[in-house]
Amino acid sequence: MGRKLLKVYVIRPVRNFCLYHLARFVSGFRYIIPRKVADAWHGLLARIAYPFIKPLQKTVENNLKIAYGDAYSSKEAYKFGKNLLVLLVHCLTDYIWLSHKKTRKQFSKYFTFEGEEHLKSAYDRGKGVICMVPHTCAWEFSAIMPPVMGYETSAVSSKLRNPGLNKFIINLRETRGMKNISRENSRGLKNISVKERCYDKLVAALNKGECLIIMIDQDSVNIKGEFLQFFGHRAYSPLGVARLALDTEAAIVPMFTVRNNDGTYTFKIRPEVKMELTGDRAADITHNSQIHNDVMESIVREYPDQWLWFHKRWKTTPESLAFHLKVRADEWELARLADLKKQEEELKKEEKRQLRQQRRQKICNLFHCK
Repeated sequence: MGRKLLKVYVIRPVRNFCLYHLARFVSGFRYIIPRKVADAWHGLLARIAYPFIKPLQKTVENNLKIAYGDAYSSKEAYKFGKNLLVLLVHCLTDYIWLSHKKTRKQFSKYFTFEGEEHLKSAYDRGKGVICMVPHTCAWEFSAIMPPVMGYETSAVSSKLRNPGLNKFIINLRETRGMKNISRENSRGLKNISVKERCYDKLVAALNKGECLIIMIDQDSVNIKGEFLQFFGHRAYSPLGVARLALDTEAAIVPMFTVRNNDGTYTFKIRPEVKMELTGDRAADITHNSQIHNDVMESIVREYPDQWLWFHKRWKTTPESLAFHLKVRADEWELARLADLKKQEEELKKEEKRQLRQQRRQKICNLFHCK
């Protein structure tokens, strides 16, 4: 218990403080250090650090084994993960170093845009566009490219535990024109009004004809999903894209960013993914979500060295999900009981206040009569 309190009240706040100010400190370097110098330096640091990050190495090796079987030896998986970390650091460095770039013209020096006709065609219908984006190492660029290109865009994201860093990252997105919608109010809390629910905000954005950035290629038990096939194995997968498309008739357009060998980027937009409907809503959601998983898998297979293999994509199991849902239900019940107790206490306070007021009034009336 003592260690947990130490982590919550000492270690985590200190770590959050250091990470936030480190990010601000590094972002300030863009004014004095050229991009290529920072890119090379940070890449070197990533190469030096990777041998010491054992959990990351294990995650990459396990994920590659699940996806490709014995195609990668331990040595090859190690090299693969090291190169991936370097690529990720390059992309994050560029994201900060290019944070003052806000227009398409400014980004055109570093970015090539492929397949924009697919996005434009879907956007011009006015029913909204669900931009289905995988977590390639340059996923942050993928989220801001539609608004940079001139399309009204919102994006759904999970709130980081570090409040300062969360605000810093959201600010970087919003300065490029992206409107951020946080998932923090999407967990079924009873005291949140309908207008404040995350899903309703997503529907509202699409009904306005906006682009909506959604990433569905990661494992998260806090999002409604099902176990679907991904690289031939069952993986807990979000159902949000299919649900939103059914509820809004929005188009679904896959898009992603890859980093080229010369340090430039290509933002690739793929043709629209049509919904396959039978009239059975539950079956249609599951069937089309599997199609969306297949689209994500095809992108990863095409660019395996660009996808974020550091994430434990196959972590959730039916057993761990059932346990999580039970714990969450218990938490909700405790929160509900706490709310009821609070309401009862407030009601008692109000009754006592009214009783005191009545007594004072009686006394005032008594003296007035005399």
